[in-house]
Amino acid sequence: MADIKSFLTTDHRTCDAYFSQMENSANAGSLADALAMYTKFSDAIEHHFQMEERVMFPAFEQKTGMTQGPTEVMRMEHQQLRSLLKQLGDAIDNDDRTKFFGLTETLMIMMQQHNMKEEQMLYTMAQQHLSADADHIIDMMESMIVE
Repeated sequence: MADIKSFLTTDHRTCDAYFSQMENSANAGSLADALAMYTKFSDAIEHHFQMEERVMFPAFEQKTGMTQGPTEVMRMEHQQLRSLLKQLGDAIDNDDRTKFFGLTETLMIMMQQHNMKEEQMLYTMAQQHLSADADHIIDMMESMIVE
């Protein structure tokens, strides 16, 4: 049987690795050198957000009846992270290293806090409530195309 918590936590680590590679690219060269990893990171994190927002969150909300609880908070944080990602892309486009590294610091702290809340609270709750449907939910997330 699949485990929603493990699946999404592993995806967090994949996003974290792309983030680290992006920062390393920028440190080792120019921001232009970091662009490819920024794109990879940005695409990966958007895919992660959409897996949660379009599949896991609705399934959790339907099963628990909680629509204004943890999933709503996570959606708001996703929007904040998306805004930072856009600003990060703008900093790369403008070759603004100071802004880029300031944003990566802010983004890293927010991602760590966000991921901890999801991994320690929401994913545990989702696994408890959705364990019977976990295989199907993970299949849906894996096959999802990002809009």
